[in-house]
Amino acid sequence: MSLNVETKPTVGLPDPEPLRLIDDEGRAVRSSARQGFELPPVATLKELYRRMAIARRWDAQVTALTRQGRLATYPSALGQEACEIGTVLAMTEQDWLFPTYRDSIALMTRGIDPGELLQGFRGDWHSGWDPKKHRTSVQATPLATQALHAVGYATAAKLNGERIATVTFIGDGASSEGDTHEAFNFAGVWQAPTVFVVQNNQFAISVPLSKQTRARTLADRAIGYGIPGYYVDGNDAAAVYAVMSRAMERARRGDGPTIVECLTYRVEAHTNSDDPTRYRTADDVAIWKGKDPLERLERYLVSQDALSDADRDEITAEGERRAAATREAMSAEPVLDPMDLFAHVYVNERPSLVEQREFLKAEGNR
Repeated sequence: MSLNVETKPTVGLPDPEPLRLIDDEGRAVRSSARQGFELPPVATLKELYRRMAIARRWDAQVTALTRQGRLATYPSALGQEACEIGTVLAMTEQDWLFPTYRDSIALMTRGIDPGELLQGFRGDWHSGWDPKKHRTSVQATPLATQALHAVGYATAAKLNGERIATVTFIGDGASSEGDTHEAFNFAGVWQAPTVFVVQNNQFAISVPLSKQTRARTLADRAIGYGIPGYYVDGNDAAAVYAVMSRAMERARRGDGPTIVECLTYRVEAHTNSDDPTRYRTADDVAIWKGKDPLERLERYLVSQDALSDADRDEITAEGERRAAATREAMSAEPVLDPMDLFAHVYVNERPSLVEQREFLKAEGNR
């Protein structure tokens, strides 16, 4: 069976202005400027807000644990909540997510227990959760390797007749990696049901986007692979959700991949070992804090009489419960068995691995 598409695709460049449905002030954008998209229902926007608020409280808690030395490292997604939560809520339970190291709030929103999620950052496990149970792959630290995994899984699912889609997050830095372009090309040729979400937070650690590409937008690259591309305001959860919902539906019905660039900003440092003052100014950070995705959506909901004080209190309480549970999980001593190093490597054990395991076992018995 061939998955190749012989007909020539018809795609165009994305709009040069990022799509937004709610502006910085929390006002609905006029219909003529919405590029054919409509605001999601208020109930959906309220759920986006709830999930984003809980994720922000959790992200702050994990950052604090890292500064206390209780985690080895943690890459914060502060300021990028709309990109991640808007994407996850557009997914179905059957879709697969292929995340990076910065996408922990997306994983938590996907239903992964925070204690399991943070085991990798504490150094206990590479992945503390069951990927098949949550249909979520391990967090990839090497840049862009997960993009190929997402396309490969999507292609296999298509061959098996499964009506699912895969999603992978990519940073602007990862968009410069060869693996990303291989994934774009493979997905375009074989019409893999994959949606690539490029979280353009404008810095590949310390390298600004201007030193990575002369392209007008990263979404413009889609046309070179015959893939539809969208350029979205990544701080507008409504726009992210609307575009991702359309892209996911398109992938599931067999119409191929989509590239979605979400323009956003990384408010915190790259990780706890990074000093962002060496490559960006406090004024720049202040400007982007003024574009806060959570405050923007809150203003809109308040203007629609859709967010009461009781709603806020309930959301705050849920966020505090999640933070407390995370503190408790990270305060507990992990139960680690060195023999687990050998338990998930090969289906059929190689003699050399058996020899190493027996050597370690003998050392532990001394």
